[in-house]
Amino acid sequence: MLRRLYDWTMRMADHPRALWALALIAFIESSVFPIPPDVMMVPMILARPSRAWLIAGIATLASILGGLLGYGIGMFAFESIGQPVLESLGKAGSMEEFSTKFNDYGFWAVLGAGITPFPFKVITIMSGWTAMPLGLFLATAIVARALRFFVIAALLWKFGTPIRDFIERRMALVSTAFFVILVGGFFLVRYL
Repeated sequence: MLRRLYDWTMRMADHPRALWALALIAFIESSVFPIPPDVMMVPMILARPSRAWLIAGIATLASILGGLLGYGIGMFAFESIGQPVLESLGKAGSMEEFSTKFNDYGFWAVLGAGITPFPFKVITIMSGWTAMPLGLFLATAIVARALRFFVIAALLWKFGTPIRDFIERRMALVSTAFFVILVGGFFLVRYL
């Protein structure tokens, strides 16, 4: 199944709407969607390394805009939208305790979630809910998301061919690693 998805994404990298699809995924991942944009971004850069910086820039901009939506959900619609999203991730019981400490470490929380596989939507919603200063949230989100996406783009631009060859030769290993990381990420979000 992952092989078909990989092949499809590689073919779609040249599609005229591929960048729009990436922007949509990056936008909604920052507020409600559970799949990170890296799933699209990596194969797109591997297929077209010359577009690495453009792809990273679009992912960064769309993710930041989606982060602002997540912040707005937390601030203005927490009970109706934000809380159900966080409950689906198993964070309902720890929200009150988390909110009291969040703004003390808000900069580090946004930075950490922005550059790691931790679901960014959790932090964007919590930032709005706890009334983290919008300027601080926005500045930190810009640094974190740009760092994450441009580092990935630089690595794939520089080492893309060997990475692509490795993925294509060892699809079963890559599929297993991807699945373990995905399940592990959901486990960490749910139980930490």
